[in-house]
Amino acid sequence: MRGPWRLTARAAACLLLALCAACAPEAPPEVDPRTLAWPALVDAARGSELRMAMWTGDPAINRYMQQFIAPRLRERYGITLSIVPVAGDVPVLLGNELAAGQTRSHLDLVWINGENFYKLRAQQALFGPFTEYLPGNAYVDWRNPRIARDFQQDVAGFEAPWGTAQLLLITDTARVSAPPRDVTALAAWIHAQPGRFTFDLSFTGLSFLKSLMIGLSDERSALDGPFDEARYGAARERLFAWLRDVQPSLWRAGKTFPRDVAQLHALFANGEVDFTMSMNDGEADNKVASGLFPPSAQAYALDSGTIANTHYLGIVARSPHKAAAMVVINELQSPEAQYEKLRSGVWGDGTVLDVERLPPPWPTRFATLPGRERAPPRAALKGRALAEPSPEVMVHLERDFREHFLGH
Repeated sequence: MRGPWRLTARAAACLLLALCAACAPEAPPEVDPRTLAWPALVDAARGSELRMAMWTGDPAINRYMQQFIAPRLRERYGITLSIVPVAGDVPVLLGNELAAGQTRSHLDLVWINGENFYKLRAQQALFGPFTEYLPGNAYVDWRNPRIARDFQQDVAGFEAPWGTAQLLLITDTARVSAPPRDVTALAAWIHAQPGRFTFDLSFTGLSFLKSLMIGLSDERSALDGPFDEARYGAARERLFAWLRDVQPSLWRAGKTFPRDVAQLHALFANGEVDFTMSMNDGEADNKVASGLFPPSAQAYALDSGTIANTHYLGIVARSPHKAAAMVVINELQSPEAQYEKLRSGVWGDGTVLDVERLPPPWPTRFATLPGRERAPPRAALKGRALAEPSPEVMVHLERDFREHFLGH
């Protein structure tokens, strides 16, 4: 996943009112699309306007959705895709709908993973299981545990994999000729170059902190399995000791942090800091191609490892357009859409397909896709990929970091 999914209650309520005002009167009850043969399901989806909640902080992702996906949906299926920008907490937004007494949601499809999946399942806010009813599901790489399990949770057919990613640090080699390769070296570099390093307060920054938390532990499996308060507490204290040591040497003396990864990218592009980071391991090539980052930008993983995960698509349980949502997800998982998304000049996001099982000519096309230039090959990164801990770790870490380092 890419952006921060936090939203104040007031902001969520305002967005909810805006959605309500923009939507047409509710349609008659929809037949459960899982009871339909796929051609009949596609027919039932025609003419729908599908509202998809997603982070819109990356222009490259927005272009992919608006210029590649939306036209295909309109031309092939008669579905109008409407993107609802959400930079907050989707469970809060859907919870506010329920509190307002709405029997139907004004959102159909949500881009989620991890913490939000955990919360939405607890709220029974997701429709499913549905993935087994998608024709393209046969080519999803379900044998990969990082796809089959989301933050160590079984997806159980309630969300469909969309893309894979690994956190990488990005630096400008024209400014940093010998980037620090481990947690100890990173602390030393921060002290030697005060004010030139920071991280954001969104999903990406928290993923960086989780990577450090595991890297500072004795074993990579320190946070594996169900949430354990004692194990989390021990790992947190090691992380917080590291943070307290470097905090005075961070950007703005560690008294404030970029609100999201887009702001961190801007600081890096403007030369205010020497590092940025991304949960998209194709970001460096992507941003150089767009002109935001200098050609000397390079991405890499710490030797101790960085978090790798999968992001997903979920269907809102109270959506009136579930058939259209299933058609859209199937299209987003198609070889055509996954190939386009993988291209470094488009998005650079990893595929969720087992490409060797795709029909010709797709295995060859994926295998011969031009390689990226500013990040290690994905195969080389596997040895430094850390599994996401349970979603409770993210919940606790965000709360504890704010309390200990931001005073709220």
